[in-house]
Amino acid sequence: MPAKKSRQPRGRAALHKKELILRLRTTGILQFLGFRLVRAEHRRVVLACRITERHLQVNRVVHGGVTATLADTAGGLATYMSVPPGIRVATVEMKINFLEGIELGQMTADARVIRLGRHFSVVDCDVVDHRRRLVGKALMTFAIASPPASHSSESRPRRTPGG
Repeated sequence: MPAKKSRQPRGRAALHKKELILRLRTTGILQFLGFRLVRAEHRRVVLACRITERHLQVNRVVHGGVTATLADTAGGLATYMSVPPGIRVATVEMKINFLEGIELGQMTADARVIRLGRHFSVVDCDVVDHRRRLVGKALMTFAIASPPASHSSESRPRRTPGG
């Protein structure tokens, strides 16, 4: 019987996954909200968030902004897992439907890149609660951009008129 394939990422994907974990641990708002990485692979990222008091709005359900931030973060990271290291990804559009209120437990965002082009990616994301109810559905577009030049304008050669 052939050996079972490991789901652990290898090579560039492993490097990407380590950077995702670092970003989640060092980005203030994501750290504050308590997002954790469940799964990261090419074109897919799953994030989870255990619901606490800080996530609830006045009606004692998770604030829509927290749900949207979870979906947006998962979508951006799914795009990031689909491009070469060093490429920048930024949200340009997001549409989300809030389908059910979440009062307790955990919510999970499962984001999948459904179209990857040279300059944009489109990502579909399901947000479910601890009972696996679909509580949110998001469709997002992300810009894909080259990293900024590593040198400042002072180190660039100066142009002279006519040159």
